[in-house]
Amino acid sequence: MHERRPTLRTLADGGVIPIAKIMRAGPLEMSPVLIYRDRILPRSELNFMRRQYLGFQKLRPIWVGRHIEPSLDTTRFSLGPFLGGGLRAAAFKELGVVPRFEELRALKAVCVHAQFGRGGALALPLAEKLGLPLCVTFHGGEFKSAHYRRFPPALFRRRLERLKHYASRFICVSSGVRDRLIDRGFAPNRTVVVPIGVELQPPRPPNELGRGIYFVGRLVEMKGATLFVEAARRLRSLGYDEPIVLIGDGPDAARVTSAAAGIANVKFCGWLTPTEVEGALRGARMVCIPSIRARSGEVEGLPSIAVEAMALGAPVVASTEAGIEGLIEDGVSGKLFRSRDVSALAEAIRELLDDAAKCRAMASAARRKVEQDYDALAQSRQLEAVLFEATAGSGAGALS
Repeated sequence: MHERRPTLRTLADGGVIPIAKIMRAGPLEMSPVLIYRDRILPRSELNFMRRQYLGFQKLRPIWVGRHIEPSLDTTRFSLGPFLGGGLRAAAFKELGVVPRFEELRALKAVCVHAQFGRGGALALPLAEKLGLPLCVTFHGGEFKSAHYRRFPPALFRRRLERLKHYASRFICVSSGVRDRLIDRGFAPNRTVVVPIGVELQPPRPPNELGRGIYFVGRLVEMKGATLFVEAARRLRSLGYDEPIVLIGDGPDAARVTSAAAGIANVKFCGWLTPTEVEGALRGARMVCIPSIRARSGEVEGLPSIAVEAMALGAPVVASTEAGIEGLIEDGVSGKLFRSRDVSALAEAIRELLDDAAKCRAMASAARRKVEQDYDALAQSRQLEAVLFEATAGSGAGALS
């Protein structure tokens, strides 16, 4: 008879991943840290979320949240008690009533690390009740106006001042995100920058030039895909027929597809797996990141695709709203253009299409930059150091 494997159930079912299974996920001498993400995990987040913890040596990540994606490969993540399910989920979200508290306390975690600002607001009562320090990573989406809505007041707004006071560290994926947090009243001495790195794979041969101009990302306003296809139309009118490839899907898919109507060299691939994306980037001439500040106020933090492309030796053309401060040196390790300026984007692409030597030089410089400053293992250990330091105290401003 085959042994029955534990199944994943939400707290609405009264279920929980057995503690013994969690403990087998890593060395017993590692101290648990609770990683809060409301949805564990959207497929667009799987890779960059996992990379943040792959170098941990002292802390063992255990994921908690209110929802789990059906497609999640649970063998790759240590999963703790789930805080979701019907009235329990609503009570946790709106009132801060923590379900399955005894199971959570039994984990003997030393810290809570929340992903995204809203995740920090949701995890705040959890950290408070457990008496644990709270660290929150901000990715850039926290600046949308809906989070600061006055009526009815959004959850993030309702708990914002408590969060500012209680959290030990506000971790930012780029210096631009940090600057915006400080402008909104977050304590500078508790606000640090820890970019998310990439797992370094062998780059393509240094003299190899790929073919195709690629966009990779969710089709949402902030990503600027419509501007990208407008630049493609302009390049086509100038006689350039380099393939234009968009990888990704999202709520703006119909609008972006409509904007590309009649451009013969534009191809939509939809969502691809990380392995398929890597294969595509290895053959790309360049990758474009035409990000904008959305009408909602949402901005990029540090798009992971920028670091991934540069690591593989594909030059990146990015807007000044792409959250890549410190990553790209204009004209050396990539090309920057003014956000929303279609003419400037088309010109930057044209320059790299016309100058193969410059394209190769940028690709080499980009790879060196990633090797030096964005290695996933080193960045993960830097994140662990921030979280581990937070365990020296607890509650408000433990590290200030």
